[in-house]
Amino acid sequence: MSSIEILKDIARRPLEEVHALRPALTSELLNAHPHHHNSIAWLLWHSAREIDEQLASLSGQEPVWTVQGFAERFALDLGAHDMGFGHTGTHARRIRVSDPDLLLEHLRAVVEAQLSYLDSLGEADLEEIIDTQWHPPVTRGARLISLSLDAVAHIAQAAYVTGMGPAAFEEPQVAEQHGEEHQGGQRQA
Repeated sequence: MSSIEILKDIARRPLEEVHALRPALTSELLNAHPHHHNSIAWLLWHSAREIDEQLASLSGQEPVWTVQGFAERFALDLGAHDMGFGHTGTHARRIRVSDPDLLLEHLRAVVEAQLSYLDSLGEADLEEIIDTQWHPPVTRGARLISLSLDAVAHIAQAAYVTGMGPAAFEEPQVAEQHGEEHQGGQRQA
C-alpha cells in the first residue's frame, strides 16, 4: 500500500464515523449542550470546516464551503473562512443546525475534495515542507494526516455525546426525548 493509499484510507474515516452516528442524530440532539459549549452540531460542522479550510490552503482551491454553496445553505452568519478555531462558548453556541443530513452532505463533499486532491499527488509531494513555523517543519503528508485525525477526534467526541444519558444535557426537552432512547446508559435496539 502506498502512502497516498494510506492517506486516502485515513481521509475516509471521518465520513465513515458520521455515517455510523447518523441514525441517532435528531435536530434536538444535534443542538443540545451536554453542560459544555460544543454541541454535536458544532463538532460535526467544525470537523468538515477544518478539513475544508486546510485543504483549500494546500490545494490552492476555494473551500467547498463557499464553492458548493454550503455557506448559504447553513446560513450561520459567519466569516467565509470561519472554521471554529478560537470559538468562544458564545460563538460555539451560535452554531445551530437542524438537518443532520446537511452536516453529513457537507462532510461528504469535503472528503470527496480531499480524496480528489490526494489523487493529484505523488509520493514526493508528501515530503514537501509547507509550514516552517513548527519544529520540525510540517510536510504536506503530515498536514494531511493531521487534518483527518483532528476531524476523527471531534467526531469521536460527537459519538460520545450522542451516547450520553438524559441527565447529561442542559435542555430538558432533549433529556426527555433522549431518555426514551436510552435505558441505563445503553441504546435500545
